[in-house]
Amino acid sequence: MRRLLLVAVMCGAANVAQAADMPDLPFLRGSFSDGLSTSTVNWQGGYIGGHAAYGTSNMNFASSTRTIAARLLDGTEMEQVQRISEWPIMGKVSAHGEGFGGFVGYNFQWTDVVVGVELNYTHGKFGGSQTGSMSRIFTLPSGYTDSVTYQGTARMNISDMGTLRVRGGYAYGSFLPYMFAGIALGQADIIRTARVFGTQVNPAAAPVFQNIPFDVSATDAQYSHLIYGYSFGIGTEVMLISGLFLRAEWEYVRFASSVDTSINTVRAGLGYKF
Repeated sequence: MRRLLLVAVMCGAANVAQAADMPDLPFLRGSFSDGLSTSTVNWQGGYIGGHAAYGTSNMNFASSTRTIAARLLDGTEMEQVQRISEWPIMGKVSAHGEGFGGFVGYNFQWTDVVVGVELNYTHGKFGGSQTGSMSRIFTLPSGYTDSVTYQGTARMNISDMGTLRVRGGYAYGSFLPYMFAGIALGQADIIRTARVFGTQVNPAAAPVFQNIPFDVSATDAQYSHLIYGYSFGIGTEVMLISGLFLRAEWEYVRFASSVDTSINTVRAGLGYKF
């Protein structure tokens, strides 16, 4: 019995020594799942930065002066019969612009998935203008033959715009491609002018009313007017060194106002993650 116990003790000691000499294999310490991660950069935390932007403003000035013209001609026979205020005198315009600004946000990271919130601001020159007119000759039920020209001018300049975004991305090495969406606010000057002029002729009317010229106009100007809408886009960031990163992105912003406006911008930026 003593000999059997001695043999058992010696075998156990040999097994322990053999285990101590074995290499530290990854699957023994539970690191196999860690090896699936592609992220080598910690994107978690707050960040701040600046950017430069270049883009195109797309504006639809159709119907932008309709309400002004309708007020000018309210109660007149020519408006009731011909609907002059609804004549299509203007349309779509595209114009290029540029700007600069900054951003600040915070990232949350789960392995390679990064989700964050960001406040983004751009100051620049975006917008455009258009002038259009239409002329017609028609006879009204009252017997007057009218020669009418409806002329409109509209201009929209957006100097400031900001977005509050929610974004999500997937970290791959030093790169962080992402998508985002959010609400947008802007500050714009919107100036619209409507003018209607011409003559009314009725040989059968009393002499003083046989030939009547008319010329009416009005301007609606809104300066530093608040506009709102939504935004979405895509981008990518690359970590350079010690929290310093580069950014490139595309953003689409749509504003709801008296002039239907959308702005597409491409941006390049530099930021720092704390």
